[in-house]
Amino acid sequence: MTKAIFSVPNITCETVKTYGPESPERLEVQKEYDQMMKKVLNLPMIINGKKITSSNKKPISPPHNHKHIVAYCHYGSKKEVKLAIATCMNKKESWKNTPWDQRCAIFLKAAELLAGPYRQKMNAATMVNQSKNIYQAEIDASCELIDFLKFNVKFLTEIYQKQPESSIGVWNKMEYRPLEGFIYAITPFNFTSIAANLCLAPVLMGNTVVWKPSDNQTYSAKIIMDLLKDAGLPDGVINMVHCKPEDANKVIFEHSDFGGIHFTGSTKVFQSIWKEIGKNISKYKSYPRIVGETGGKDFIIAHKSAEINEVVTAIIRGGFEYQGQKCSAASRIYLPKSKWKKIEKKLISEMQTIKVGDPRDFSNFVNAVIHNRSFENLKSTILKAKKDKKTQIIYGGGFNKSVGYFIEPTIILTSDPNYDTMERELFGPIVTIYLYKDEDFEKTLKIIDNSSDYALTGSIFAKNRNIIIQASKSLENSAGNFYINDKPTGAVVSQQPFGGSRSSGTNDKAGSYLNLLRWTSPRTIKETFVPPKNYRYPFLKENN
Repeated sequence: MTKAIFSVPNITCETVKTYGPESPERLEVQKEYDQMMKKVLNLPMIINGKKITSSNKKPISPPHNHKHIVAYCHYGSKKEVKLAIATCMNKKESWKNTPWDQRCAIFLKAAELLAGPYRQKMNAATMVNQSKNIYQAEIDASCELIDFLKFNVKFLTEIYQKQPESSIGVWNKMEYRPLEGFIYAITPFNFTSIAANLCLAPVLMGNTVVWKPSDNQTYSAKIIMDLLKDAGLPDGVINMVHCKPEDANKVIFEHSDFGGIHFTGSTKVFQSIWKEIGKNISKYKSYPRIVGETGGKDFIIAHKSAEINEVVTAIIRGGFEYQGQKCSAASRIYLPKSKWKKIEKKLISEMQTIKVGDPRDFSNFVNAVIHNRSFENLKSTILKAKKDKKTQIIYGGGFNKSVGYFIEPTIILTSDPNYDTMERELFGPIVTIYLYKDEDFEKTLKIIDNSSDYALTGSIFAKNRNIIIQASKSLENSAGNFYINDKPTGAVVSQQPFGGSRSSGTNDKAGSYLNLLRWTSPRTIKETFVPPKNYRYPFLKENN
């Protein structure tokens, strides 16, 4: 029993390491990467702390070297999903009754382990499994995950401290119970930190989780489970299954103890899940919490007052870091015609310095896209743009999958603000630029707002403060994360809580207390110290 109200340690964001030539961290991660490329691991399911294997094994290959096998993922079925749910329900009582400070201690220990002995394991696994260069792995798999682990502890204490007022003779309390039932976490390939946090946010608040990671993130998922085990997370609090989505969904969405879903993935999948939950709503003990972050068609608009070098840097970093496989990646760009020639010259000059290849070579800025399906989709998009009269490819347009799924960073110039690649999410290293007349700035803001179903991220570049105010107001509903004179990617936990609305999700802001609140079911408790002993109120007395 906790016998004090504890203050958690001072929480700050993790410092990003540089990985410069001959730096200790560079040598360490290269060594770890090389060792992983030489081994062939088994990636079992983890249910109640036990490694569950099967005869159905899926080979895991790096996207940048798809003929090389680094692991085999053991695929399960409805049987393992049912076992995972049963384990969640069996472990729920003991986990929710674990004192809050003990739950927090596990998270803080996991953060310290990740900052130390697990850092390069997690980075290297993300490089191998998801084809991220070291910087993208560092800011994601290490720094952001450390920040999630630490700041979620801070957010929990802030939530628990929010208590109602009490009147004379009464003590009012608010307790933040975990949800009834179990939570289902469906996680994406593109961010190791997000994959972990979609499980960890509900868990910290006392919930138990069935976790289905992406088939393209199973290697780093194993490292996450190893980390949490070493940090002292009890067996069965998170149960990781590998299986066909339809197998898991069929069992989970028809189960009476389904309590909520934490999802990051495609809009279409999320919408189909929502429909399935709605269809089964009468089966559940409670209304399930539905929390999802889905797609984006993220924009940059530059005003004629913008600084050219700043705009060019934002396009390249925002559009091509991690091959554009960020839901926040800049993929539609609106530039004033009066600035175009100077921007084009600088942009093409900078693009010519970008190298594409294996993340083991630290000079490669762009690596491989995640799988063949993505490669073929991007390839067909490029081929279509090459033939279309409304478009011109001004840089890139190449592709090659003989060794890895490499798409050359590609810039399309279009005369149509509603062209396919200005509206459809591509999830790849393709950026489309539309040039607007300087006097049509306000009209272009309306085009941005009306030409996409998404509303995740976006940015305005301008030096004119009135223009910044105008854009911020006009694009109020166009982006859940809005950036002024910065690229629309790189949200930091506690600094830019992340999430969007419209078809981009439920905007529950990962990286803030808002997300954690979704995994609680508050209970108000009123204690009256001296209860009344007669029902009669003064107003009932008759006049003399």
